[in-house]
Amino acid sequence: MTRACLVSQRGQSLLEVLVAVAVTAVTVLGLVAVQLSIARDARAMSYRAQAAFVADAIAEAARAPNPNDAAISQWRTRAANLLPKGDAGTSGGGADLSFARATWAWRDNMPRNASNPGDMIDMPASCGDADAPQDVQCVVMAFSR
Repeated sequence: MTRACLVSQRGQSLLEVLVAVAVTAVTVLGLVAVQLSIARDARAMSYRAQAAFVADAIAEAARAPNPNDAAISQWRTRAANLLPKGDAGTSGGGADLSFARATWAWRDNMPRNASNPGDMIDMPASCGDADAPQDVQCVVMAFSR
């Protein structure tokens, strides 16, 4: 009778270890998913900060007493280097209000399995009055000359 009890206890220990390993594996997978989400959000925030810096610099170059097209062109080149498919420029050009904008591709940040853009949680915001294609994110700053 003692031998039967020992065999039964050995099987229970093995099941307990199997359950503990399964719970640990699920926990680790959850932590990895959270880390990937944090990294994606940090990258998106970095792009937004760099775009705001470029848009501000373009607005300052356009507001100068003698607007310098070479400076604006240089910042457009920097936007192309800093941001994925980045572009920058000004629009509006009226006497009252103009817009400095920096744009970059947001589809590069989509998950590979998301076939429908509506599935994205962080859809790109509207670019306001600035002309921008539908598949880009943007930072727009209004300024007066």
